[in-house]
Amino acid sequence: MKILVLNGSPKGEMSITLQTVQYLSMLHPEHTFEIQNVGAQIRLLERDFTWIKTALESADMLLFSYPVYTFIAPYQLHRFIELMKASGISFAGKFAAQLTTSKHFYDVTAHRYIKDNCLDMGMKYLGGLSADMEDLLSEKGRKEAEAFFRHIMFCAEKDIFEKLPEKKTEAKKMPVSVPESHGEKTGDIVIITDAGEEEENLRRMIARFSAVSKYRTRIVNIGEYPFRGGCLGCFNCAVSGKCIYTDGFDEFLREKIQKANAIVYAYTVRDHSMGSRFKLYDDRQFCNGHRTVTIGMPVGYLVSGDLSGEENLRMIMEARAQVGGNFLSGIASDADDPDREIDILAEKLAYALENAYTQPQNFYGIGGMKIFRDLIWQMRGMMRADHKFYKAHRQYDFPQKKPFKALAMYAVGALIANPKIKAKMGNRMNEGMLMPYKKVLDDLKK
Repeated sequence: MKILVLNGSPKGEMSITLQTVQYLSMLHPEHTFEIQNVGAQIRLLERDFTWIKTALESADMLLFSYPVYTFIAPYQLHRFIELMKASGISFAGKFAAQLTTSKHFYDVTAHRYIKDNCLDMGMKYLGGLSADMEDLLSEKGRKEAEAFFRHIMFCAEKDIFEKLPEKKTEAKKMPVSVPESHGEKTGDIVIITDAGEEEENLRRMIARFSAVSKYRTRIVNIGEYPFRGGCLGCFNCAVSGKCIYTDGFDEFLREKIQKANAIVYAYTVRDHSMGSRFKLYDDRQFCNGHRTVTIGMPVGYLVSGDLSGEENLRMIMEARAQVGGNFLSGIASDADDPDREIDILAEKLAYALENAYTQPQNFYGIGGMKIFRDLIWQMRGMMRADHKFYKAHRQYDFPQKKPFKALAMYAVGALIANPKIKAKMGNRMNEGMLMPYKKVLDDLKK
């Protein structure tokens, strides 16, 4: 089989993910592996896509190889997929698979993004391998990589693949009305968008939100920001927080965006995501490392396009807020009743600001932050800015730092392991567990 490896890492040949691909290619010389560093060469591909056309057309299988950046694939691979779809090349009937390395922070949403786009292009999607960055260094990790490759080869031989689910009728964009803005407004809500002149409905959504909002709004159009490129994963910012690029985005982010009272993101759904420009913006925020610098700030979304079939994108929006410690005030779209949804978003965002309203994190937030907690603790010698932030905000909440609670659980375990003592206890254990809660309720009665 002729396998075209689409290496989406901006590091090109220096990609850690690519080493697993190299390992598999050496194990299986019966297959032809052609590697194209599309992530590192994205600027060249934007100017001229024809030079990769032959490789894409002649391949039996496309293997997407990339590190997971900020919930999805890196901006560079994101942009390449847009170019693939615009190229006019038919990918129908080609096999597709993916291989990623990460610390498993939302690798599931990254894999779903690639899968959905492969299915859009009519490919026969076989599956993916989500490996830890260091898996190839262990015997277990190497065996898992080998097993993955054997599995996708088996599926290709038997023509077993995932199909595009039957799509419901796509919802039409509903018109948005823009009322006059009334009253004196204070505060600062920043609306981040990439809206172009042709995106009339999205622009009207932004205008309506600004009109009905109790707070003053301002627009930052990232489509106009002079980015010099996407995140390179170089870790130059790990110690100082200073990006290697000289386009000033790190300072712009901290002064013009993160000092606002709230953030509203406004975008059009593109290729099951917020689009490559937003992905560029998200990736470049790595100048903040893994620090939740906007914790407590409410956020909201204005979305133009059909969200009904985009459960992965909805998950990303909720998870971003959960991990960042931000109250998600709402997601207003133009697929149903945009005027009402925008008004509700404005009201909820105002309530959150007026009452400093926050919510406890759910699994999305707690699970994501535990991964970051362990990662930063292990890499604290290099990621010094992150380490300093995590210490200052008491985010090193390791369970082993609660020795008395652990000892108490040993004592309880010893008691309930004895059948005679357990029988005598009866319902006292449940009563004992409820005692602290009973005190809270009793105090309220006083």
